[in-house]
Amino acid sequence: MGEFTTTIESRLNQAYQGLRDARSSGDDYLADTLTAEIEDLRRLADDHGVPLPR
Repeated sequence: MGEFTTTIESRLNQAYQGLRDARSSGDDYLADTLTAEIEDLRRLADDHGVPLPR
């Protein structure tokens, strides 16, 4: 696994954890921001052929 793939996966894991925390604390703005970040990271991974679970 390359460094790019590792970085994408790590950033996604952090974003998903942050999203869970934001939702549980009722922080809608942060949840929206993290959702956009997740979408961007998933698009970036797809553009570069990095397989990710759905």
